[in-house]
Amino acid sequence: MRRIALLTTAVALVAAACGGTGTATSTVADFSEIAVGDPTFTFDPSATTATLRVDTTIRAVCAVAYGESPSLGSLATDQDMDAAGHAQHGPVLTGLKPETTYYYRLQGVGPDGTLYQSELMTFTTPTASEATSGTNLALEATVVDVSSEFSDAFAAANAIDGDLATEWSTRGDGDDAYITIDLGAERTVTGLRFVTREMSDGSSITTTYTVTVDDGEVLGPFDAGLDPPLIDVAFTGRVLRFDVETSTGGNTGAVEIEIFGER
Repeated sequence: MRRIALLTTAVALVAAACGGTGTATSTVADFSEIAVGDPTFTFDPSATTATLRVDTTIRAVCAVAYGESPSLGSLATDQDMDAAGHAQHGPVLTGLKPETTYYYRLQGVGPDGTLYQSELMTFTTPTASEATSGTNLALEATVVDVSSEFSDAFAAANAIDGDLATEWSTRGDGDDAYITIDLGAERTVTGLRFVTREMSDGSSITTTYTVTVDDGEVLGPFDAGLDPPLIDVAFTGRVLRFDVETSTGGNTGAVEIEIFGER
C-alpha cells in the first residue's frame, strides 16, 4: 500500500541520517538549517498522544525519534500522502505517558539527498485532563456507510479507533464527504469532536460539519479542526451521519471522530 511504502522509505532515509548501516556516506547537516521556527506539540486529552508540528524551508521527508531516555527508541513519521516530501510536517507520537519528560530528535532528507538532524531536545507531556462528557461511544461503534475511502490504509474505521496516528481519507470528496456511524443501540449523546485530516498543501481540512441523527434531525454546523473544541449537545439516537459542510477540498476525512455520552 502506498502509505506503508512511504513510511518504509522515510524510515530507511532516517536510518541513514542516524548513522545506520548502508553505503551512503553523506554528511549530516543541522536540522536548524531548514527549520522554520521551533517545533510545537499538541497533546490529546489523555496526554498519551502528541502531534509535533514543524515547517521546513524545503520539501523534505522527515521523522522524529523519541523516547524516555537519550537512547530514544521510538519513531514517528508524517502521514501526508505526498511521497515527494513536503514543507509542513506533523508526525504523531504515540504511547506517551502523562507528566513525563521525553527526549527527541528531528531528522530527514532533502530532495538533493542532504541528510538533516537536530540536536537532542526534550518535551514534557501535560497532566491528563478528566473526561467531562462521558464515555467515547465511537470506540465501540461501527462504520456502516462512507462516501469513499482513499485506500485500505485510509479506511473509514480509522476515524473511530481512538488512534491519532491513523486516519480516514476520502478519494477527493471535498465537501461531499460523509461517514455514517452506528452506535449499536440508542444512546444519549452529550458531546462531539471532529479532528480533521490535512494535507501539507492546505487541502483536505474540514472546517465545519453537520450530524444527522437516525435519518431525521440535522444538527450543526459545528466547528471541526486539527485541535477542535468539544461540542456540547443533548440528543438520543443510534445511527449518526457526519457530513462535511465546509472544507478546503480534496481528500477530506477525519483523524478521529469522538462521540461522548452514556452507554
